[in-house]
Amino acid sequence: MESFVNDNKVDQNEYDLILIGGGQSALACGFYLRRTQIKYLILDQQAQPGGAWIHGWDSLSLFSPAEFSSLPGFMFPKSENYYPVRDEVISYMDDYQSKYELPVKRSVQVIAVLKQEGGFTLKTSIGDFKAKAVISATGTWASPFVPVFKGLNQFRNEQLHSAYYKNALDFIGKKVLVIGGGNSGAQILAEVSKYTAVTWSTIGVPAFLPDDVDGRVLFDVATQKYNEQKAGNDQVQAKYNVRSIVMVPPVVDARARGVLNSKGEIERFTETSVVWKSGEEENFDVVIWCTGFKPALKHLEPLGILQPDGRVNTNGNSKVEGINGLWLVGYGDWTGFASATLIGVGRSARSTVEEVVDFLKL
Repeated sequence: MESFVNDNKVDQNEYDLILIGGGQSALACGFYLRRTQIKYLILDQQAQPGGAWIHGWDSLSLFSPAEFSSLPGFMFPKSENYYPVRDEVISYMDDYQSKYELPVKRSVQVIAVLKQEGGFTLKTSIGDFKAKAVISATGTWASPFVPVFKGLNQFRNEQLHSAYYKNALDFIGKKVLVIGGGNSGAQILAEVSKYTAVTWSTIGVPAFLPDDVDGRVLFDVATQKYNEQKAGNDQVQAKYNVRSIVMVPPVVDARARGVLNSKGEIERFTETSVVWKSGEEENFDVVIWCTGFKPALKHLEPLGILQPDGRVNTNGNSKVEGINGLWLVGYGDWTGFASATLIGVGRSARSTVEEVVDFLKL
């Protein structure tokens, strides 16, 4: 863990509340904060609005139609596409920030959050900031996860994570291995397979949702389960598994082309190949990791609250246990039901802002 020296001689920027991260979660919080007397600031590492969507691959789209993909207060505009595409989401988030005149300072990296009497000091790339309370809303994009494999450190051909994938044009003529059985794995496999030879590795047989089940349906199903559990029915089973693959048009097309087939699990890597569980050895020019993300919470390391899985203990919602004045919004259900989605983060943002107001007594 890094150690940081506080320089009390440096002029501090002091606020009641600072939000770290400027994506959809911070914007949703800002919507509710503007109705309060709280002096707040959003610090965003990105140079432009859009959060993780700025870094998504070129053809990335939402899983839900526009009318079911809105942040609180401002409807997502109608789209020419059934599922709005990456650039439309970025434009929407830009318009959202402008509409509500949210105070965002950009191109600022928050390096560390330190707990001090009366609140927190934030060590950043442009100096120190002080706040009585902090909401971390940095998401997961900055923390891509690659699982451990025997021999992986010996593999000398190209590797990249889905976080950095843009399109398939760089892979034409190369033999590509896509690893990961979730939505990103299926979508990237579908795209790359139109340009070059590609193989899919997953743990178990990939699970696909019915063609008519998208993010809107999954949100409704998850909401029903959430409400049942709040009412005390812990045995309720959701109709669909939210971890199954959504059959967006590119994946439907890949199925029609007969390429949605997993070869199974990998045993180990060599310098230029993988060895499958079956014992077969196969060479690949490129490996694309579609293996998910961890919470991007490195800035909280000095507080000593990060768990081995990269998470932080919360009260079941966004309030961090053991650190007064600290909340997390938008990292997944463990920080609030459906809080990692455009349509779902509003609920978590509203309750978090209510708690912050109560904490600050403003």
